[in-house]
Amino acid sequence: MSTELIYLVFGGVILLALVLDLGLLSKKNATISLKKALTQTAFWVLLSFAFCAFLWYEKGKEDAVQYISAYLLEWSLSIDNIFVFIIIFSFFKVKENNYSRVLLMGILMAIIFRILFIALGSELVARFSWVMYIFGVFLVYTGIKMFSSSDEEEFDPEENWAYRFMRKFMRTTDEEPDGRFIIVKNKKAYFTKLAMVVVMLGLIDIVFAVDSIPAVFSIIPDPSKKLLIYSSNIFAVLGLRSLFFLLRGAASKFDYLQQGIAIVLTFIGLKMLVVEWVHIPVWVSLLMILVCISGSILYSIYHKRKGVPKEISE
Repeated sequence: MSTELIYLVFGGVILLALVLDLGLLSKKNATISLKKALTQTAFWVLLSFAFCAFLWYEKGKEDAVQYISAYLLEWSLSIDNIFVFIIIFSFFKVKENNYSRVLLMGILMAIIFRILFIALGSELVARFSWVMYIFGVFLVYTGIKMFSSSDEEEFDPEENWAYRFMRKFMRTTDEEPDGRFIIVKNKKAYFTKLAMVVVMLGLIDIVFAVDSIPAVFSIIPDPSKKLLIYSSNIFAVLGLRSLFFLLRGAASKFDYLQQGIAIVLTFIGLKMLVVEWVHIPVWVSLLMILVCISGSILYSIYHKRKGVPKEISE
């Protein structure tokens, strides 16, 4: 099967999955229970692994392993995103029956930004091979900084650049939105808190993409394999919504996840810096991701410390 046909299959799978997720698994203004969140998370994870099997059949073992490694890396980074999303929802006092719709729109915005970042990154890597070394240094720096950051350095929406940008350049209102994204007053349109959350989720994902896109290029260094990069990113981002509902009640249980992600980013950055002299197989990266993320989650469960983000109050 040609790459073009595989793109069509990927696009068809995503479209069908979104229709199924929105039409059958989600209802407007409905609250998402833990059981439904678990079902939806399993749905997206199984779909991602099914696409991996499809790639193995069509493209071979190497592409399949690269894809699943990149997907698991993005998925683990997505868990870190969830904690920031929880703080944003709490700050804006979003009602629970609006969570699903707001998350969906924010995530669709994030996908658009990811596609643009991947296209730009692929072009840079294809034209200038030395860019990979810049990515490597950046990831090592980010990993070390993330590992040593203290609990006090909690995300503060009011001090965040995205929040200040919206307050400065958008006509906003603090009036109760009642499920609306725009309120018209005196013949002027104002963005409500729900609209601000959507924009903020999309803009904040740009920051996460700055870490995750270079990391994916360490797993899939060939810029011509855009399909693997796009698919691993998009599948991970699409699973964010159900993952949010699954993890929001257990956010404080994963205090050491950040350290696990930091070790992965540092390892991947070092891998990019030594690739010219030392060949590290993709399966080693896959094993590193699995061990660090699962290990940090288990360590968090059995070694409690002061929790990070607070749970959203209903």
